[in-house]
Amino acid sequence: MHHPSTAAADGDRDTGHEVLAAVLRIREDRLQVLLWQRAQTPDLHSWALPGGRLGAAEDVETSVTRQLSEKVDVHKLSHVEQLSVFSDPHRVPAQRLVATAFLGLVPCDVDPELPADTRWHPVDGLPTTAFDHEAIVLTARDRLRAKLSYSNIGFALAPPEFTVSKLRRLYSAALGYRVAATNLQRVLSRRGVLEAAGRTVAAGPNGGRPPALFRFTSRDLRITDPFAVLRPPHQA
Repeated sequence: MHHPSTAAADGDRDTGHEVLAAVLRIREDRLQVLLWQRAQTPDLHSWALPGGRLGAAEDVETSVTRQLSEKVDVHKLSHVEQLSVFSDPHRVPAQRLVATAFLGLVPCDVDPELPADTRWHPVDGLPTTAFDHEAIVLTARDRLRAKLSYSNIGFALAPPEFTVSKLRRLYSAALGYRVAATNLQRVLSRRGVLEAAGRTVAAGPNGGRPPALFRFTSRDLRITDPFAVLRPPHQA
């Protein structure tokens, strides 16, 4: 008797399509991701990325906006871009489900209201996640780190105005290593990414010159140096 191969059997399954969003922000000086706790099987009680099935009349951009709106005020997001397609035939048990994933960013000064089943988790200390969602989170983290090297995407993590010290902490949290404030200011100013806001904030408890405020020259994504790579100091 002929037995169909596993590959053939898998090929007979209907293929579904879902849209997921890895929403990142800097919170408490750590890069964090938005996750919700599943209330159904499979992977009951595991933490998952916001998302769901692609609607029959939707494109993926429309779908991700709809899915995200169920967990967070999408107007609080400062940047959204398509990340990658995840299509391992066995990424979800007992069904063939392809995922189109997006990267979303929320500024550090924004704290959107969340449902009871949803919270922020440090990317470097993730809980048990559903399916391949940890891999998707790490892909989003790596995309952000790469773009911090060659674009002005830092605007999507920062408040409208900030000190260089504050910006250094944001970049350090996102990149995973300590960034030198003076070097960061020099690099971003040379690329035309930063400009002085013309104001200062009060000096710290130790006195000294009041720190100057800066802002990004554009809050739309721009590629500033396509071949640049930010590295930890010992790799420079």
